[in-house]
Amino acid sequence: MWSVIILAVVIIIAGGLTYAGFFFYGIAIKRAPKEFLAKTPDLKVDPPVAGPSWGEGADWVSRHSFRKIEITSDDGLTLRGYYLPSARAGGRTAIIAHGYSGKGKDMGACAKIYYETMGYNVLLPDARGHGDSKGDYIGFGWPERLDYLRWIEYILAESGPEAQIVLHGVSMGGATVMMTSGEELPPQVKAIVADCGYTSVKAQLSYQLWRMYHLPSFPFVHMASLITRIKAGYFFGEASALKQVRKARVPILFIHGDADKFVPFYMLDELYQACSSPKDKLVIHGAGHGVAYDTDKAAYVGKVTDFVTRYVQI
Repeated sequence: MWSVIILAVVIIIAGGLTYAGFFFYGIAIKRAPKEFLAKTPDLKVDPPVAGPSWGEGADWVSRHSFRKIEITSDDGLTLRGYYLPSARAGGRTAIIAHGYSGKGKDMGACAKIYYETMGYNVLLPDARGHGDSKGDYIGFGWPERLDYLRWIEYILAESGPEAQIVLHGVSMGGATVMMTSGEELPPQVKAIVADCGYTSVKAQLSYQLWRMYHLPSFPFVHMASLITRIKAGYFFGEASALKQVRKARVPILFIHGDADKFVPFYMLDELYQACSSPKDKLVIHGAGHGVAYDTDKAAYVGKVTDFVTRYVQI
């Protein structure tokens, strides 16, 4: 009798955890409108990088003739991006990674820095599961790191072996370029700028699970990770920017606002200390998530320009 009761309890618990795993997969990973970002005031980041510069950047993008391009990912997805060549570039290109639930053309403010201030070509990819790219899940930067190897190959084919490439990402895009940093990159990748990226998918989702639902990481994040492995091909634990920057050889500039509650500010120092390549950091006082540029444009543009020009030849 007791064995039947125990078995029933185990089945109920297992079923509940499986349901929770699918629920959190649907909330965070599955391609779908992320309504929870708008419904939870403390989480609201809408647009995905939401300072006044978003509107300015969108207007800037609309006034330029970007070329729509396509590549195919290693797992067969059609990925799309937007490329704007500059007559001043001389082979210099910035590939700019957008944030969670965003799209490439959201990154007009960053693109403007590279295109107008520094004279670069700019490439604005739509991440898998976002914008015009295919894919039914969000990779939080982990599968995207391999996609970025393909984008780099595209630029090398476009500009030739004399190309010089900078990767710049904000929020999930910041995590994406950091995760890319640990891969075998061609020598044409000269510098990386990571703005308010997280240490790992597991750490970020655990942090948000507590903020949104006051639930512990175990067992909920672990079950969602298992479901994600089945449906999207990766575990949260392997998707670590922290581990990747330990292997990095390309110089990295880390940027974070000290008032960021979406990706906690303490992650900046964890990433900076772990990074094995030449590095620098910029802390913008009073800046929340994704608004370091809006909070202090002069400091942001000055630091990015100074850092990048250390490693990119004019």
